[in-house]
Amino acid sequence: MGARVSRLLSWIIRSIWSYARTKAEIRADSKAARRFARFGTGSAIAFPTATLYGEPWIEIGVHTVLGGDMTLAAGMGPDYDLGPGTVVRIGSGCAIGRGSHIVAHKSVDIGDHVYTGPYVYITDQNHAYGNTEVPVGLQWPVDDPVSIGAGSWIGANAVILPGVHLGRNSVVAAGTVVRPGTYPDHAVLAGVPGKVVRTHDPELGWEPPLRENGTPTRVPTPVTGLPPEVPAEPPRPGSSTHFPPA
Repeated sequence: MGARVSRLLSWIIRSIWSYARTKAEIRADSKAARRFARFGTGSAIAFPTATLYGEPWIEIGVHTVLGGDMTLAAGMGPDYDLGPGTVVRIGSGCAIGRGSHIVAHKSVDIGDHVYTGPYVYITDQNHAYGNTEVPVGLQWPVDDPVSIGAGSWIGANAVILPGVHLGRNSVVAAGTVVRPGTYPDHAVLAGVPGKVVRTHDPELGWEPPLRENGTPTRVPTPVTGLPPEVPAEPPRPGSSTHFPPA
């Protein structure tokens, strides 16, 4: 009898959890999505979310998916008034891996078609430690805007520190800690601290040259071609990614 009850409870819990994951995610037509400055058509934040606040200062483009256990925050905490404009801007056609953290206090700008692995950390704020007489956690933090160029790929467990400006179609290897700075288009970064390990010249190609490895696969998309709301031209590195009203 005990085994039967255990199996029944297990089935009930799995069924409830499966239903919650399907129905509790945030979609463009949901009440939760209306709290955002913009939540584009076809976009979703998977259930469960770890931390979510500051939605009125967050923009999400169309057909963008954020994985479960996501931390997505604008400001120091809930109920802060961050003034006019938005603080977090995530473009269209993006896929942000589960367990990732996007924490912004001044400006985090993620371009269109940016993909990340799981557990990526992106922030525009860090603790200061200049005053040796005050605990680090009590010192006033330092903000420095972050921008990630359109078409970039960020590997699992990478950290994007305040003041980073990645160019278009950049690649950040898994586990890389990217230090503040402006990086060119098509740069490949790896290591701790992150360094540019491969670059692209329009005339000379890749340096060092790419190795042929594997077979290209077709990237699945929710629709054929880009939706009309997607900007035709990606933003320049460091520029804002604002979208027209939904």
